[in-house]
Amino acid sequence: MLLELLRRGTMSLVLLLALTSLIEAADAPAATNQLTAAEIGAGWVRLFDGNSMFGWSANNDVNWQVHEGTLQADTGKPGLLLTDVPFADFELRCDFHLEKGGNSGIFLRTPRNPKDPANDCYELNICDSHPNFGTGSLVGRQRPDTPVTGEGDWHRFHVTASGNKVVVAVDGKSVLTYLDQRPTPLKSGHIGLQKNAGKVQFRNIFLRPIGGQPLFNGKNLTGWHEVPGGKSDFKVTDGTIHVTNGAGFLETDGTWADFILQAQVRTNGPNLNSGIFFRAIPGTAKAPSNGYECQIHNAFKDGDRTKPVDFGTGAIYRRVAARKVVSSDNEWTTLTLAAAGPRIAVWVNGELVTDWVDTRKPHENPRKGLRLEAGYLSLQGHDPTTDLSFRNMTMFALP
Repeated sequence: MLLELLRRGTMSLVLLLALTSLIEAADAPAATNQLTAAEIGAGWVRLFDGNSMFGWSANNDVNWQVHEGTLQADTGKPGLLLTDVPFADFELRCDFHLEKGGNSGIFLRTPRNPKDPANDCYELNICDSHPNFGTGSLVGRQRPDTPVTGEGDWHRFHVTASGNKVVVAVDGKSVLTYLDQRPTPLKSGHIGLQKNAGKVQFRNIFLRPIGGQPLFNGKNLTGWHEVPGGKSDFKVTDGTIHVTNGAGFLETDGTWADFILQAQVRTNGPNLNSGIFFRAIPGTAKAPSNGYECQIHNAFKDGDRTKPVDFGTGAIYRRVAARKVVSSDNEWTTLTLAAAGPRIAVWVNGELVTDWVDTRKPHENPRKGLRLEAGYLSLQGHDPTTDLSFRNMTMFALP
């Protein structure tokens, strides 16, 4: 089409080259440990930021470290580096490099200290020399029909875990489809990177929750109700929940305890303040907002995004500040909020900004203490300047 316009004389060569460059940039793959804008919009998050082990913890004293954009280990007894957050149904992409003769793996839906990979987790093996379950196998369960090479060079796993089905691809080629037909298949757990024998490195570790329940149909507010006494105006506009004025709350009819929530939000003006409340007790005119609050506020101090104003987008308000303000006003932001027992984590545009454990004593009201019981979600209209839009809200239950 662009060449045809050039032939007709309706487009200059300079403009053609400029448009071509823009298209190529939009289609270009992301840099190492980075996601593209399209991937972020589709719900992918980075489990490893390329610079730190924020969001991870080891189950023993293996020498896990960050080196030149990789997570690596080479000494110590066999052990795991685990995500702090568990996941249920997901897509996972991960690049790995194992030295020849080594042994490693990626543990799926695992407890922190698995005892038997054939029963209490799914161990995706990396070991060409394993006598029974080589690279690409699920240890103790199933092996690829054709042997897979996984040592001595960089390779990529792409895993889909959905219900009792696990599908594995290596370097773009499907190698295994496993159905867990036991009466109680594994439903959720952590992602674990294993150091067993030899030096192992991991990078480009990305995950996307799948199988969620939409919370907003894009047409009306079915499944939601306004908390009495509020001043906010909640309307469905162009497939979004648009909230103006304040203060006020729009609350779900349903409740959730452990979950992953993904939502897109846009602040339609500078320095606006809002939030998504969760595990909340029912809102009333006198007490409309008694829940944990995932803060929405994109301002930061001194031109430094590591200095959020008022805790920052992705913070748990009044509890822990976001470590960085990733989002910007007047742009769509993808939030991923995980609540798993006392641990709460938030990704903003695919970047983990909050990883917090509520160590307070239990209390019915999350404003006053730890609440693990199911509660409502609510969207906040903060004040008369409120002007925000919400869309693509999806709930992923954590069994």
